[in-house]
Amino acid sequence: MYKQVILVRKDLKLPKGKLAAQVAHASVEAVHRSDKNIVREWRIEGMKKIVLSVDNLEDIYRYNQAAKDDGLITAIITDAGHTVVAPGTTTCMAIGPDIEIKIDRITGNLKML
Repeated sequence: MYKQVILVRKDLKLPKGKLAAQVAHASVEAVHRSDKNIVREWRIEGMKKIVLSVDNLEDIYRYNQAAKDDGLITAIITDAGHTVVAPGTTTCMAIGPDIEIKIDRITGNLKML
């Protein structure tokens, strides 16, 4: 089984529309960076995506490094700053798609958004 997770910063308190756009950016960017065979299998299985919350920017960087250390593809998203946050604000990150168990080792303790 494959999945992708997107981690969103709670401290930014993003409006729902902005949050949805940032999550979409993270998902798409991570897919573009991923192995085509994994993406194909993930698509066949229904493209499972889980959105989880982290407290702050430090958490984003910590989970990003842990995922990379485990050989997982990641994508950190920084906002252009045209609307609700300052330019260059890191809003969220994606991990995968990849094997669910591998991702759960990194993010299994986080709560859904």
